Amino acid sequence: MASSLVVTCPECGTYNSASASLCRQCGAVLKAERAQRPRIRKKLLRRTDFLAAARANRANTRRLVLILVAVACLLGYLIGWNAQIYAQAPAHAYGQAARPEWSPWFFSAWGTAGAAILAGISLVWTAIAFKAGDRIVMRMTGARQIGADEVPVLNNVVEEMAIAAGLPKPRVYVIDTPALNAFATGMSPAHASIAVTQGLLDTLNREELQGVVGHEMGHVVNWDIRYATAVTVLVGLIALVSDGVLRSFYYGGGRRRGGRDGRDGGGLVAILLLVFALLAPLVAKLVQMAISRQREFLADATSVRLTRNAQGLISALEKLETSAQPFDGANRATQHLFIVNPFRNFSEKASALLATHPPLQRRIERLRNLGAKGY
Repeated sequence: MASSLVVTCPECGTYNSASASLCRQCGAVLKAERAQRPRIRKKLLRRTDFLAAARANRANTRRLVLILVAVACLLGYLIGWNAQIYAQAPAHAYGQAARPEWSPWFFSAWGTAGAAILAGISLVWTAIAFKAGDRIVMRMTGARQIGADEVPVLNNVVEEMAIAAGLPKPRVYVIDTPALNAFATGMSPAHASIAVTQGLLDTLNREELQGVVGHEMGHVVNWDIRYATAVTVLVGLIALVSDGVLRSFYYGGGRRRGGRDGRDGGGLVAILLLVFALLAPLVAKLVQMAISRQREFLADATSVRLTRNAQGLISALEKLETSAQPFDGANRATQHLFIVNPFRNFSEKASALLATHPPLQRRIERLRNLGAKGY
């Protein structure tokens, strides 16, 4: 790799393009002369200022909801438009003469209704997520809530981290699986939940458990859980509607009215709907993957701030790197919530578009740098 084409991050060691101002993995400044630029200063502030990061995440939540609702509205419009063409197009297939003035390229009232219906469903779905998203996710993962007198070590560690963060103690859950993993969810720091697997409890010592719980408490402190939970619910809705459209094409395709020769353009609208139904889940998935991978770095740093001990989380991540595995409660919709992805460990060469987490080795290297600085 030519040194003139890349620059190495001084904090995490990641290779970056020579034109980059910030590290693509950890967000560290690569060129000191650019650090004073307003855009760079704002990014650096979010990286080092926990309150600024929390504010940025709240703004990201609103933008995310608007993007996914817009995708749902466009999908609804195309469904309604296609349905109106199917209902109103000239019946060429039955030997009737085509109306030459008829064209499918019109503003569709049915499409508007379809967009409004899906927008309404999206907003209701989002409201449900904001009201009960944590409970929905907990049911999806099969987690069970434990009382204050159960699993005393876990309850004590969660309480310690809550006190260190200055927050109410989150509800505590355990997932009955030998896999090693943990996640946090909830819509606000005052209504948060932390879940760990039984395998994690059986494998980690108290210091390592503190590091993991501190990481999850970091997501609570920085409002990451609102962002992540909203993604989980809305992506599922878009995928569900798109799947319904694709099934309707599979079972009803080829029996369309509106011209088998395609001269009226109705077939083009159907193709447009089909393509969008195929792409909408992919777009939603990319939004899900784009839940800032820097939030994982920030949660790691927050764990060190709360525990005053980088080694505990380093040791825990090293064990998770070799022992994390899929389990019945994990699925593709919730994979981004966990401290490590239960389905794959992303390497340095993994595409940034497809990675839900930064590479574990990069996270460990950055934690070692924090430890070397005395945190």
